Amino acid sequence: MPDTQTPQRIEPAYPKDRTTVGGPRLGPRGWARWGWRQLTSMRTAIMLLLLLAAASIPGSLFPQRSVDPVQVRRFVEDNPDLAPWLDRLFLFDVFSSPWFASIYLLLMISLLGCIIPRTAQHARALRAEPPRAPRRLGRLPAMAQATVPGAPGSVLATARDVLAAKRYRLRQAGAGDRSLTGEKGYLKETGNLLFHLAMLGVIVAFAAGHLLGWRGEIIIKEGQSWTAGPASFDTLNLGPLASTDNIPTFTVQLDRLDVAFETQADGAQFGQPRKFDGLATVDIPGQAPEQQQFAVNHPVSVDGDSIFLLGNGYAPVVTIRAPDGQLLYSDAVTFLPQDNNYASEGAIKVTARDPGLGLVGGFLPTLRLDPELGMTSSFPGLADPALVLTAFEGDLFADGRPQSIFTIDTEQMTQMTDGEGAPVAMLLRPGEYFELPDGTTVELEGVIRWAGLLVRHDPGRMPALAFALAAGAGLALMLGVRHRRIYVRIEPDDSTAAATGQVVVTVGGLPKGTDPALQRIVDDVLARIAATSATHHPPTPGSHEDTP
Repeated sequence: MPDTQTPQRIEPAYPKDRTTVGGPRLGPRGWARWGWRQLTSMRTAIMLLLLLAAASIPGSLFPQRSVDPVQVRRFVEDNPDLAPWLDRLFLFDVFSSPWFASIYLLLMISLLGCIIPRTAQHARALRAEPPRAPRRLGRLPAMAQATVPGAPGSVLATARDVLAAKRYRLRQAGAGDRSLTGEKGYLKETGNLLFHLAMLGVIVAFAAGHLLGWRGEIIIKEGQSWTAGPASFDTLNLGPLASTDNIPTFTVQLDRLDVAFETQADGAQFGQPRKFDGLATVDIPGQAPEQQQFAVNHPVSVDGDSIFLLGNGYAPVVTIRAPDGQLLYSDAVTFLPQDNNYASEGAIKVTARDPGLGLVGGFLPTLRLDPELGMTSSFPGLADPALVLTAFEGDLFADGRPQSIFTIDTEQMTQMTDGEGAPVAMLLRPGEYFELPDGTTVELEGVIRWAGLLVRHDPGRMPALAFALAAGAGLALMLGVRHRRIYVRIEPDDSTAAATGQVVVTVGGLPKGTDPALQRIVDDVLARIAATSATHHPPTPGSHEDTP
């Protein structure tokens, strides 16, 4: 009879309360090693790169002190409650903030921790021989097999010649070894390392440009010159490690500024800019003056530094004389454009008169009288230029603080009125003049142009370009080169085939990653081996061969 005894239950070897079982404690060294592996992983590098891109967004949403301090000051004045909190978070200095620098440094450390071990591993792989062929090539992703004529040693030599002709690096076969390994595509990993090194170089180059670079903005009128110096810039922003001693000495004269606009009145592009270019003379001490053409995307070059054209506008030439004919003021006044039709605002400050005289108003390149908007400009070109001004007299600098050249603080001044008590308002065209109630004359002699230029010193610019080109080359190698191994194994055929002098050739392929063309390459290698072996060892009469 069968044994009906109830089987005994076997208790597990581990305790019932699994909560009492724990892994080994890592300790400080283990946790440090785990943290380093997490930091240097590719996933962390990608996350830090995305985080760096996200951290750059506030730099485009809020004005930056390093780019436009005037705009930052205006934002603070318009938002007195919000601006202090934004300033505490360094949102007006995003790219020099501690939190942005932390992401920057972590990304550099992550890339270094990823690149250095992989570089050492790649160097060892370049010196090492390809591995031995596995015994069962049928398990590989790509495989082909055929029976070819010839002795095993001869067919193996043929396979070696075929792979060598395809520039595969071969493994030296041992005594009695009937297998062969060929490997190629090492440049794929080389390109991968080159790309990551170049990206690291780009980051370092941008950091060097920020730390050691400087930029300054100036306004030059046609026919006038400007000499570089720490005090001659309208705005000057130095990098954290830059000094005013790094600013070279040179002189730039604006010889000509040509601006053209679309004049097709019935077209959709009417008034749109068509040309912004000019001619400037650069004078560097110890060198002959050089005349250079410049445009929006074609800067003037000065000893490796660049002078870019940022903007342009009109500068009416105004002459002011006292009632007795004494010259009080004569200069081209910079007016700042406010719209696409170059309706501009500006101010004229006459300190030679007592009390001081201030003229505030606008310049209109093409005057148009609009019933609703009043006087505006209908075209950015000088079709019908007009200067519209009102006059104030008093202390121009009552509080002693510096003022913008485009505005006047009229709190301590009195607006001039005519005989009927109405505010003085003047409309001048080139060649016309206006007489103020006290006999002072204001004349518009003509109109010239001014150019807003950016002088930029960026020592990381050219290295960044070189590293960017290297990154492109590395990316091309990564995407264009396939790393693959081809294995060839020679086996004697069955007794019948062996008697006729034939062997079985098996070719297998193993890619690194995906390789859609691998099977085709394996078939081609086998076909070449079979064709060469058939040429050197034709089959004997009555024999047969299996070709792919």
